[in-house]
Amino acid sequence: MAKKVALLQGNDACAHGAIYAGCKFFGGYPITPSTEVAEVLSGELPKVGGKFIQMEDEIGAIASVIGASLAGSKALTATSGPGMSLKQELIGYACIAEVPIVIVNVMRGGPSTGMPTGPGQSDVMQAKWGTHGDHAAIAVAPASCQEIFEETVRAFNLAEKFRMPVQILYDEIVGHMRERVEFPEPGELEVIDRSAPTVAAEDYKPYDPTQGQVPPLAAFGSGYKFHVTGLNKAPDGFPTTKAELVDAEERRQIAKVMDHVDEIEKNEEYQTEDADVIIWAFGSTSRSARYAVNELRKEGIKAGLFRPITLWPFPEKRTAELARQAKAIIVPELNLGQMIYEVERVAKDACTITGINRVDGEPINPGQIMDRVKEVL
Repeated sequence: MAKKVALLQGNDACAHGAIYAGCKFFGGYPITPSTEVAEVLSGELPKVGGKFIQMEDEIGAIASVIGASLAGSKALTATSGPGMSLKQELIGYACIAEVPIVIVNVMRGGPSTGMPTGPGQSDVMQAKWGTHGDHAAIAVAPASCQEIFEETVRAFNLAEKFRMPVQILYDEIVGHMRERVEFPEPGELEVIDRSAPTVAAEDYKPYDPTQGQVPPLAAFGSGYKFHVTGLNKAPDGFPTTKAELVDAEERRQIAKVMDHVDEIEKNEEYQTEDADVIIWAFGSTSRSARYAVNELRKEGIKAGLFRPITLWPFPEKRTAELARQAKAIIVPELNLGQMIYEVERVAKDACTITGINRVDGEPINPGQIMDRVKEVL
């Protein structure tokens, strides 16, 4: 049987990917350029027994998503830069309380209101460091409408598996472009659900480290009673100031991600095997980079593309290997320099590293990348 195929915007693909992953709740607030995610889900969620609610603001939106997740539903919110700024306190709450949620950030120019209808890639550091304190972060960066669908499913899987917030970062270009999307059959893509407790209700401890790095999570209303707080806590969920418990909790929550980087990290490489120059690009900018690689190869210049699909955790190992192989790494990004600092950190002066930066609301085009490659070689 032929698969269902549709011409979809990236934002539409995100909504349908969420449904495939088992999302049953969306809480959000309209904001350009992400609003179509909410618009589509307002119609699709009721068809699968889900709930859609437009909250009074972005703070209320993420609060509702946290509550829905604690009640046992896979939950999603979608926003853009200013909304992400408002969500940061509760993202921190979801981190320390270990609540699995998915947050879509369709990036635009900034800071503040910036350029609502233009693309940007300036929220990538915010995805890692936006909320205060030490915490792990997972963020994925799809570059096509098909990949938005698939990475939305994967984002839900990662949130459920590691019991934490996961962010999906793409920009206005990919969010509003239309491409052919092939819908996978049920079961074709892996769908992961959170681990539920197997102990008796009176013995359940929601943060019990003896149950592994990611303790099972009961749903409110399922017969299990437990305490949730933004404070450091003991295994039973109640606040503690005991130094050894606070330290152990913080370290466990980071280790549950960093000990499993190989499972989380996902990259694409194109003609990197013999490349003298690596173009390190993500999201919509990687599309220009791929075209530039092909054109440079026609001119006899050995260029290759490294595209991180998982931005956080940062692909340290492979980036360092490519830095030792290449004469130069070019980092084009729609900001004034963010991911380039991570590339420089892990490259350790192994090769020349230079950026291409644009914040005028226009994309980085292949010609700009080609010119920079020729300058450094």
